[in-house]
Amino acid sequence: MFGKKEQESTNIRNIDKVDTIIGKGTEIKGSVEGTGVIRVDGKIEGDIHTSGDVIVGETGKVYADIKARHVTAAGEVHGNIQAQGKLEIIAKGKVYGDIQVSSLVINDGAIFEGKSEMIKEDSSGPKEFNLNFTENEEEEAKN
Repeated sequence: MFGKKEQESTNIRNIDKVDTIIGKGTEIKGSVEGTGVIRVDGKIEGDIHTSGDVIVGETGKVYADIKARHVTAAGEVHGNIQAQGKLEIIAKGKVYGDIQVSSLVINDGAIFEGKSEMIKEDSSGPKEFNLNFTENEEEEAKN
Protein backbone atom coordinates (compact mmCIF):
# COMPACT_ATOMS: atom_id res chain seq x y z
CA MET A 1 0.00 0.00 0.00
CA PHE A 2 2.63 2.55 1.06
CA GLY A 3 6.07 2.17 -0.44
CA LYS A 4 9.26 2.73 1.52
CA LYS A 5 10.00 5.95 -0.42
CA GLU A 6 6.62 7.37 0.53
CA GLN A 7 7.10 6.53 4.22
CA GLU A 8 10.57 8.11 4.32
CA SER A 9 9.32 11.37 2.84
CA THR A 10 6.63 11.71 5.50
CA ASN A 11 9.32 11.65 8.18
CA ILE A 12 10.79 14.91 6.88
CA ARG A 13 8.73 17.88 7.93
CA ASN A 14 6.12 18.76 5.34
CA ILE A 15 6.94 22.20 4.02
CA ASP A 16 4.44 23.92 1.75
CA LYS A 17 7.09 25.59 -0.34
CA VAL A 18 10.80 24.94 -0.77
CA ASP A 19 12.45 28.07 -2.14
CA THR A 20 15.92 26.69 -2.88
CA ILE A 21 16.97 23.13 -3.69
CA ILE A 22 20.61 22.03 -3.80
CA GLY A 23 20.09 18.86 -5.81
CA LYS A 24 21.80 15.49 -5.54
CA GLY A 25 25.11 15.62 -7.41
CA THR A 26 25.44 19.40 -6.88
CA GLU A 27 28.30 20.77 -4.77
CA ILE A 28 28.58 24.31 -3.47
CA LYS A 29 31.65 25.81 -1.83
CA GLY A 30 30.83 29.10 -0.13
CA SER A 31 28.07 30.71 1.87
CA VAL A 32 24.39 30.23 1.09
CA GLU A 33 22.08 32.99 2.33
CA GLY A 34 18.37 33.33 1.88
CA THR A 35 15.05 34.11 3.48
CA GLY A 36 13.07 31.02 2.57
CA VAL A 37 13.24 27.26 2.89
CA ILE A 38 16.50 25.67 1.71
CA ARG A 39 16.67 21.95 0.96
CA VAL A 40 20.05 20.26 0.54
CA ASP A 41 20.24 16.92 -1.25
CA GLY A 42 23.75 17.61 -2.59
CA LYS A 43 26.84 18.90 -0.79
CA ILE A 44 27.60 22.31 0.75
CA GLU A 45 30.91 23.46 2.20
CA GLY A 46 30.59 26.89 3.81
CA ASP A 47 27.81 28.42 5.85
CA ILE A 48 24.03 28.43 5.52
CA HIS A 49 21.97 31.42 6.70
CA THR A 50 18.24 31.73 6.31
CA SER A 51 15.34 33.18 8.23
CA GLY A 52 13.38 30.16 6.93
CA ASP A 53 13.99 26.45 7.40
CA VAL A 54 16.85 24.19 6.34
CA ILE A 55 16.18 20.59 5.32
CA VAL A 56 19.12 18.25 4.79
CA GLY A 57 17.79 15.32 2.77
CA GLU A 58 19.05 11.75 3.10
CA THR A 59 21.66 12.28 0.36
CA GLY A 60 22.65 15.71 1.68
CA LYS A 61 26.09 16.39 3.16
CA VAL A 62 26.64 19.74 4.83
CA TYR A 63 30.03 20.91 6.07
CA ALA A 64 28.81 24.24 7.36
CA ASP A 65 27.47 26.19 10.28
CA ILE A 66 23.70 26.58 9.95
CA LYS A 67 21.59 29.46 11.26
CA ALA A 68 17.88 29.07 10.55
CA ARG A 69 14.36 29.03 11.95
CA HIS A 70 13.99 25.21 11.98
CA VAL A 71 16.42 22.51 10.84
CA THR A 72 15.63 18.95 9.78
CA ALA A 73 18.58 16.59 9.28
CA ALA A 74 18.02 13.33 7.41
CA GLY A 75 21.55 13.39 5.93
CA GLU A 76 24.87 14.50 7.43
CA VAL A 77 25.67 17.83 9.05
CA HIS A 78 29.24 18.63 10.13
CA GLY A 79 29.03 22.02 11.80
CA ASN A 80 27.28 24.05 14.45
CA ILE A 81 23.53 24.67 14.28
CA GLN A 82 21.56 27.61 15.65
CA ALA A 83 17.81 27.25 15.24
CA GLN A 84 15.23 29.61 16.68
CA GLY A 85 12.80 26.71 16.76
CA LYS A 86 13.24 22.98 16.31
CA LEU A 87 16.13 20.77 15.27
CA GLU A 88 14.90 17.34 14.23
CA ILE A 89 17.37 14.58 13.44
CA ILE A 90 15.63 11.89 11.39
CA ALA A 91 16.46 8.19 11.94
CA LYS A 92 19.27 8.12 9.33
CA GLY A 93 20.44 11.67 10.12
CA LYS A 94 23.83 12.55 11.58
CA VAL A 95 24.79 15.81 13.27
CA TYR A 96 28.39 16.43 14.34
CA GLY A 97 28.65 19.82 16.01
CA ASP A 98 27.31 22.03 18.76
CA ILE A 99 23.69 23.11 18.67
CA GLN A 100 21.66 25.98 20.10
CA VAL A 101 17.92 25.35 19.66
CA SER A 102 14.53 25.86 21.31
CA SER A 103 13.42 22.28 20.72
CA LEU A 104 15.32 19.08 19.92
CA VAL A 105 13.99 15.80 18.51
CA ILE A 106 16.38 12.89 17.93
CA ASN A 107 14.71 9.88 16.32
CA ASP A 108 15.82 6.29 16.96
CA GLY A 109 18.86 5.47 14.84
CA ALA A 110 19.96 9.10 14.50
CA ILE A 111 23.43 10.26 15.55
CA PHE A 112 24.24 13.46 17.45
CA GLU A 113 27.76 14.23 18.65
CA GLY A 114 28.32 17.64 20.22
CA LYS A 115 27.11 19.98 22.91
CA SER A 116 23.54 21.18 23.08
CA GLU A 117 22.19 24.40 24.50
CA MET A 118 18.47 24.93 24.79
CA ILE A 119 17.19 28.45 24.09
CA LYS A 120 14.57 29.40 26.64
CA GLU A 121 11.31 30.75 25.36
CA ASP A 122 9.66 33.69 27.09
CA SER A 123 6.07 34.90 26.83
CA SER A 124 6.88 36.83 23.62
CA GLY A 125 7.92 33.62 21.82
CA PRO A 126 11.25 32.06 20.97
CA LYS A 127 14.40 33.98 21.72
CA GLU A 128 15.77 35.52 18.53
CA PHE A 129 19.45 35.63 17.76
CA ASN A 130 21.54 37.54 15.28
CA LEU A 131 21.66 35.73 11.95
CA ASN A 132 24.70 37.70 10.73
CA PHE A 133 28.07 35.96 10.47
CA THR A 134 30.30 38.75 11.76
CA GLU A 135 30.13 42.19 13.30
CA ASN A 136 31.51 43.65 10.05
CA GLU A 137 28.66 42.18 8.04
CA GLU A 138 26.20 43.50 10.62
CA GLU A 139 27.61 47.02 10.22
CA GLU A 140 27.43 46.71 6.43
CA ALA A 141 23.77 45.70 6.62
CA LYS A 142 22.96 48.83 8.65
CA ASN A 143 24.50 51.11 5.99
